Amino acid sequence: MRKSLFAIGLLAISYSVQAQVLCHVDTNANMYVSEGTLVYSGGGVQTRGNGLLDVHGNVMVVGTTGDAFKTIDAAGGDKTDGGNIVLRLNTPGNTDDASTYGQLYVDGLNQAQITGIVSKEFRTKKNGNGDFYQQVAMPFSGKVLNTLSTELGKTFGTVRRSKNEILKWNNTAAVADFTDLSVPTTDATTYYMLGSANNNLDTSSSLHTVNGRPYTSLAANTTLQNGGNVSFGVGGTTINGYNERYNTYLQDQFEVSITPWGNTYGKNIYQFGNPFLTNLDLSRIGYIENGGTTDGNNIPNIWGVRYDPGTVVVGAQGNASSTGALIQTYAANGVPVGDIGMIIKPMQTFVLKLRDNTSQTLNFNTLRRFNQTVRLAGTDYSVTAAKNGSKSIDGTVKQLGVIGLDANGNEIARTYYVVSPNATTGHQTSIATTVQATATGENMIGTFEEALNGGYDTNYQSQYWLYINEANEGNFLGKNVKLVNYKTDKVKSYKFEIRENGELVPTGTHLLSAGIGFYYKASNGTVQQAKQGGIAPNAVASYDLYYGEPNNVVLATNDTKAPSRTMVVYNPEITNYIVRFDPNWKKADIEVYDMSGKLVISKKAVDASRDFVIELNGAVKNSYVVKIVSDKGETVNTKILK
Repeated sequence: MRKSLFAIGLLAISYSVQAQVLCHVDTNANMYVSEGTLVYSGGGVQTRGNGLLDVHGNVMVVGTTGDAFKTIDAAGGDKTDGGNIVLRLNTPGNTDDASTYGQLYVDGLNQAQITGIVSKEFRTKKNGNGDFYQQVAMPFSGKVLNTLSTELGKTFGTVRRSKNEILKWNNTAAVADFTDLSVPTTDATTYYMLGSANNNLDTSSSLHTVNGRPYTSLAANTTLQNGGNVSFGVGGTTINGYNERYNTYLQDQFEVSITPWGNTYGKNIYQFGNPFLTNLDLSRIGYIENGGTTDGNNIPNIWGVRYDPGTVVVGAQGNASSTGALIQTYAANGVPVGDIGMIIKPMQTFVLKLRDNTSQTLNFNTLRRFNQTVRLAGTDYSVTAAKNGSKSIDGTVKQLGVIGLDANGNEIARTYYVVSPNATTGHQTSIATTVQATATGENMIGTFEEALNGGYDTNYQSQYWLYINEANEGNFLGKNVKLVNYKTDKVKSYKFEIRENGELVPTGTHLLSAGIGFYYKASNGTVQQAKQGGIAPNAVASYDLYYGEPNNVVLATNDTKAPSRTMVVYNPEITNYIVRFDPNWKKADIEVYDMSGKLVISKKAVDASRDFVIELNGAVKNSYVVKIVSDKGETVNTKILK
């Protein structure tokens, strides 16, 4: 990164040896920080009158407790209406995921000495359509949230479940608490949810400006313990303090369980907002790298991180759940897998899941980073760290990413298959090391739990499917994992993304460090090498994925006739189980029995082109047997455990 300063137009800067204010932009002056540059101030910063610090690049303010960060009027009083220190979106016609943006780093100053107002240009993807909650961080100290009504172009209210209120996440109670819009913000790391009733909040179609006083470095690390420290009840049916059932909103894609809400489901989860006006790099928080390089964090019991909320849907009781979020999990040696590249932008949020309740701490201060790409392992930490260096982690984790493309070559889905010497083949019975994460009902593609000899494990094929799947590279070498495409009308081809120890391999690479690579075979094709950046042009309904070339292409015994892709899954958006049908099915008969054998639901000739809702009484704690028969006589039997 170039450490230079560019000034355009009328520039007036004065420097003071008294260290209260080192950099001063006077009335009628414009200090322009261009994209890709870094301006460093070793003391306080101040603007006067209409003086403008126009930030398209990066500004780093590192001072002492005696230094000040101010925006003042012509008479020297506090100027609080914004417009003087502006963090720009460099392509304002795009959202922040498609643009670079100005960033501000403040360190060493006393929070009380930061009275200056920063104006952050804000345009980001909507987290839903219709009724939904926009997930945001609020990186401003002492900001009164009712000011967002003017800044974001909608009136926020105080009625819970109106979708016009603002909620904030309570990590211990695992609930979205009501927020008093007149009380200034105090916790920099809070995860906020801004209500949108019938699309009356739109953060994507126009540029907004949010104003406030930035945070300096946080005074203490954040403690991670007792997340979800409540009893969710059987099937998550316990009522929270707002008369809402936990199973109507609380999600845990990290748990692969045929008995939801058992063990640690919903436990040890922490939701945060980015407290700063710089990016956060979460990619290395799970371990200390070989050679001693570190970002100040070492959370050995981390399970995974969910970021970029995707689409957030309001459920039956007014709470929200998300689909299509990005997920990264961690192997036993700390190597990240899944959606690698965890840069959390200013005003974005993220979710952490730990494997147990062992107390940990998260140092937000040392996660700040100007670059929009993660720091490579082996490089020393710095907010301005260059993207270079080499990986140095014991063990080798190989990852095949399968990216679903539409007819125009645009990404619309993805899933992952991970292998390593320490990974477990088949259904996970221990949460100690697994990297698996479940797919949701909205995923278009995914894999199914593998049998020990390859193919579907029919014990679990109707229970869940996977966004991130794993197998042991030794005992599963050359055996097949089943990749399924539920939307062949939309997903037309696949692109391959291959990583080793978390890093992308060069384009065109097939063989990895052990001299072995990934392979694929369409149900109507032959075995092919999967190469970094390669394309499989025909995304038919079923593929086989392999690590290591199969000894022969004859399907495993349990694959002679592949099981139906019809499955029963829980949908938290409607607080009910649904039947998701095999795309080849046209009609189906559905029968549901309780454990006494009593028939409680019977539906004939159900349209298989859309999901069928199994309307069970949410308050009843029971188990059920579901029998589904296609119009061609294919049968799926499964259980619902509540």
